[in-house]
Amino acid sequence: MAHEGLHESESSIQPATIDRHRAIISIQEEFEAVDWYDQRVDATTDESLRAVLGHNRDEEKEHASMTIEWLRRNDPVWDKHLRTYLFTSGSITGIETAAEAGGGSDDDSGPSLGIGSLRGEEVE
Repeated sequence: MAHEGLHESESSIQPATIDRHRAIISIQEEFEAVDWYDQRVDATTDESLRAVLGHNRDEEKEHASMTIEWLRRNDPVWDKHLRTYLFTSGSITGIETAAEAGGGSDDDSGPSLGIGSLRGEEVE
């Protein structure tokens, strides 16, 4: 496999590690494309081109999101961290502090006080 970015011999790397590498490289490429499209959207003076470029940029965001979800499903540590930080509000570092202290989050408001949901919903 001719793949840039492998830092060890392919023969010494597990297939699952190589697949995660492929996903990570793909995410990097999608993020780079989003950045390029953002710049082009800002720079063009043609409104119809701006619409096309904005559409293309947003497609790249979709691709990145799909690949991040694949990574989450295939790596338990990614899964843990993405579940901790995504779709929350408040201080990100506060969420980290609570997570490291053993607290969780029952909703999207940030660190939990450990008292469960007050919405009457079943907490998993």
